[in-house]
Amino acid sequence: MAPLLSTLFSNHPNSVGETYLSHLITASSFSFKMIFGGLACLLHAIFPFLFIKTSSGLISQLHDSMVKHRSKKAVIEKN
Repeated sequence: MAPLLSTLFSNHPNSVGETYLSHLITASSFSFKMIFGGLACLLHAIFPFLFIKTSSGLISQLHDSMVKHRSKKAVIEKN
């Protein structure tokens, strides 16, 4: 049972070049930013003059962060 649990908790983080703990921190950071972005979208829907570019900017930032993060890991793993 222990090897199965170890595999379940490590396969994906290892596939993106992270440990379980570093993946937990990174994914949690993304999660909180996405929650903030979602709330900003909701407030923008109600009050269109608020948070006009907040969510779209956050989406771009998160995408760039994820792509650059994985690209750096891929370069390190190849060397």
